[in-house]
Amino acid sequence: MTSTLRPAPDSVEALEELLSRPRPPTVDVLRALPGDIMVLGAGGKMGPTLARMARRAATDADGRPDARRVIAVSRFTEAGAAEALQAAGVEPIVADLLDPQAVATLPDAPSVVFMAGQKFGTASAPSLTWAMNTLVPSHCAARYPAARIVAFSTGNVYPLMPVDGPGSREVDAPAPVGEYAASCLGRERMFEYASVHAGTKVAVVRLNYATDLRYGVLVDIATRVRDGQPIDLAMGYVNTIWQGDANAIALECLAHVASPPYVVNVTGPERLSVREVALRMAARLGREPRFVNGEARDALLSDTLRMNADFSAPEVPADTLIEWVAHWVGTDRPLLGKPTKFERRDGRF
Repeated sequence: MTSTLRPAPDSVEALEELLSRPRPPTVDVLRALPGDIMVLGAGGKMGPTLARMARRAATDADGRPDARRVIAVSRFTEAGAAEALQAAGVEPIVADLLDPQAVATLPDAPSVVFMAGQKFGTASAPSLTWAMNTLVPSHCAARYPAARIVAFSTGNVYPLMPVDGPGSREVDAPAPVGEYAASCLGRERMFEYASVHAGTKVAVVRLNYATDLRYGVLVDIATRVRDGQPIDLAMGYVNTIWQGDANAIALECLAHVASPPYVVNVTGPERLSVREVALRMAARLGREPRFVNGEARDALLSDTLRMNADFSAPEVPADTLIEWVAHWVGTDRPLLGKPTKFERRDGRF
C-alpha cells in the first residue's frame, strides 16, 4: 500500500503529531466506549504518544474533545514529560506501580491500557525485571477487575521460528528464551489469571518492535550504517511496525477484550531482511555497510493473520518507514539512544 503520511516528519514536534494522530477506526472504537481511559506505565517510549492519541480520539459526534479524562500514570522520571502530557489534555499522575498502596489509590476507569514493564537491565537486575513484569500486573489487575484492559506484551514470548515460514501464531505454545521473555510470559499469566478468576476482560498485545524514527530496529540498523559499525546478521530477519499504527491497534483492542483474554500479534506484515534493509540505508546515507556473522535459519518472527483480519492495515508500510528512518538519521535528528538489541539470540538484555 502507499502511505498517505508523506513527506517524512522533519522535527520532533511533527513526529509526535504523526505518532499520536488517531485513524478513523480508533475514533470509532473510543466513541463507542465512553468513560475515562487510564494508561498505566505511560512514561516509556510509547506511552506518551499513545495517551495523546487516546485524548485526540476521544471525541463527540461533532469531532470535538469529549468530557472524559485520559489519565497517564508513571513515575515520570524524565524532566518535562508530565507537563507535556498535561499541555496535550492528558492528566498525569505520578505513582510507583510497584507500590500496591499507590495502585489502590488510583482513580477508577472503565478502560485501561497497561504499558508498564522492564526489559533492559534484566541481565544485571533480574529480580527487578520479574517484579516489574509480574508483580505490577498483579497489582493493576486486582485494582481494575471490572475494567476493559489492554495489556502490552511482546513477541519475545515465542521461540525463534524458521525464516522461511509464517512466524509464530497466537495459538502457538510460548517458549520464551531468557529471563526477560519468561517474565513477560509471567505478565500475560497474571492478566490471564485475573481474566479467568475475576472475569476481567483482557486483550494481550504481543508487540514485535515498534519504530518511531528516534528508536527501533530500523534506527539501530541505520545508525550502525551511518557510523561504520558492524551489523550482526545472526538475527537476519525482523518484523517491525510504525509506532503510530501500534498505538492505534492497541487502543482499538479495547473493543476486542474477552475472558479468557484475546491475544493478538501486533507488527508489520512484512518480513524484513536485515541485510537488505542495511543496503538500502547505505544507499541513502552514502555509506558502505559492514556485516558480521551470517543469517541463521530462524529468527524472532510473528504471523499477522489475526491482526490483518481484525484491524485495518497499518498506514505506514515498511518501505515508507525505511525511507523515513534513513532521512531522520541522515539529517542528524534527535535519537533516544536506546538500542533494541534485536540481534540478541540468547534473550539476555
